[in-house]
Amino acid sequence: MTDSIDKASTRAFAARSLRPRFAISRGNVDRLMNVASPLALLLLWEIAAYFGWIDVRFFPAPSKIFAEMMILIQNGQLWTHLVASLYRLFWGFIFGGAPALLLGISMGLSRTLRSIMEPLVAATYPIPKSAILPLILLIFGLGEASKIVMVAIGLFFPILINTTAGVLEIPKIHFDVARNFGASRLQTFMTIALPGAMPLIMTGVKLGVGMGLILIALAEMIGAKSGLGYMMWNAWEILSVETMYVGLIVIAALGVLFSLILNEVERFLVPWKQAR
Repeated sequence: MTDSIDKASTRAFAARSLRPRFAISRGNVDRLMNVASPLALLLLWEIAAYFGWIDVRFFPAPSKIFAEMMILIQNGQLWTHLVASLYRLFWGFIFGGAPALLLGISMGLSRTLRSIMEPLVAATYPIPKSAILPLILLIFGLGEASKIVMVAIGLFFPILINTTAGVLEIPKIHFDVARNFGASRLQTFMTIALPGAMPLIMTGVKLGVGMGLILIALAEMIGAKSGLGYMMWNAWEILSVETMYVGLIVIAALGVLFSLILNEVERFLVPWKQAR
């Protein structure tokens, strides 16, 4: 019996010794795949353009697009448009995300408030945001406010709906325990509702940021003199296809960058949620 235990211990020690000293964790593998997949798509696109599998008049090779991007970077145009779009996206996130978070948690906690707000959300959410752009321009004018409002509206609904669903997913016993220990509404809000709903809140933020990028490009195509959407629309008017793709790739890169950042934030805020 002792010999069997000794042999098993020896085999276990040998197996541990044979493991690579610098093993790549699952999280690092996920990060590597997140970066590698867009690069692989660009490489496939370049190969298809090189061998003539696609019409380069409408789908220019990534190498030509990046050459045009370098020109726009050197003359400062790309930075000007990028900063303008990020400025509007930031304030749209503040003015749309914060109210959605507070209202979503309140709706999850209050059945009365949920009964009042659910029909309003169900009626306004399906309305195409592009359809209300003329109304927003009429109300807020052609300045920065109309673009920020468009982004705020796009962010508001995904965060609101997911936050409410996240609170409703929390087991009722958690609220019963808080009530039995005399927790105030603020304590219940901060220690149970907000942490418990955080996984779905992060899902709503991811969806909202993507919608914000879509709407900011749309809003900038009408009544704007700066921004990535304006740059693409102006490029279409002068038939500069490469510049159009520069705008599309920058927006796509922003989407990937925001996704990576939000994934890291989610790993920090929701460590118990492991991707499968």
